[in-house]
Amino acid sequence: MNKEFLNVIVADNDENTLIFFKNILKELKISIKVQCFTNGKDLMRYLNNDDAVVPELVFIKYTIPGKESMECLEEIESNPKFNNMVTVIFSEAIPENEVEDIFVKGANIYMKKPECFEKLKKVLTDIITINWQYHTSGLNIDNFIMKV
Repeated sequence: MNKEFLNVIVADNDENTLIFFKNILKELKISIKVQCFTNGKDLMRYLNNDDAVVPELVFIKYTIPGKESMECLEEIESNPKFNNMVTVIFSEAIPENEVEDIFVKGANIYMKKPECFEKLKKVLTDIITINWQYHTSGLNIDNFIMKV
């Protein structure tokens, strides 16, 4: 399944975070198409649209307005259309039991959002690089889990 680019969605109500994500993803040596949403309701409306391109990777802020991230995860998990999509929930530091809930609800990756741009760049680069390798090699990502 040789892909020319990764489709990535970022859902966060903070415009600065969206700009950081876009700038970091643009700098990578991997071709990436990025779409951004500012709330969970618009994200899920897009993903559930029959004409929507299902992204390889979706980043959802843990405390996103409109439709909470956990509701989005439940909806994503219940639809086989999203079986090959990797879901990343990101946030400031949260209690470990909430991180466990994120995985139980179906997220593949939990990312504690770093405070500085350089650390965010490193973490995003690691996540994107690993996902790119999976998608270009045809490996099975059904059980792919990471916590960064």
